[in-house]
Amino acid sequence: MTGIHEPTLALESIEVLGQGLRLRPWDADSDADVETFFRGCADPEFLRWNTPLTPVADLAVARASIAARTEDARTGTGVAFCVEDAGDATRLGHISVNDVHTLLSHARIGYWVLPEARGRGVATRALALAAHWAHTDLRLHRLELGHAVGHEISCKVAERCGFRYEGTMRGQMFEADRQDAFRDAHLHARLATDPEPWLEV
Repeated sequence: MTGIHEPTLALESIEVLGQGLRLRPWDADSDADVETFFRGCADPEFLRWNTPLTPVADLAVARASIAARTEDARTGTGVAFCVEDAGDATRLGHISVNDVHTLLSHARIGYWVLPEARGRGVATRALALAAHWAHTDLRLHRLELGHAVGHEISCKVAERCGFRYEGTMRGQMFEADRQDAFRDAHLHARLATDPEPWLEV
């Protein structure tokens, strides 16, 4: 990167294919998308490791959350993808590129996988695909990924995708189901100049 740049793509309509997956924006007008998003955010395993600022307590909140992410895509500050099987379009989970900072050329990545899709490498494949896209199409230099200390599965997914462990952030995120207490998180990051992971993208 040699100067300020803006994303060159219309983020609200972009689709990314690879790894046997299709990443496409969530659709707030799709009842199936809203239901899937709600199930993912209400899943006990998701809530064990994440405490959203606004809990997705019902379908109406889920729809509003998707609409907010669509607005982020329009302004170029982030994009949230529904992760689908490329063959049969089964919805598998979510991955997002958030807090895009064009001047410093960095962003944060977050993801979750539906209970029935776990154990199939969905998170690893989606992260590899989204990171490659963010480095190449968005030309972002640095991507960060954080997870609660103790979430070993997320740690392994990050490392498999070339996100190096950079340290522990003290009190960086809320404790599970609380907004008055904090817990530590691990920071992982991958640079555009880092070697690509073994996964094909």
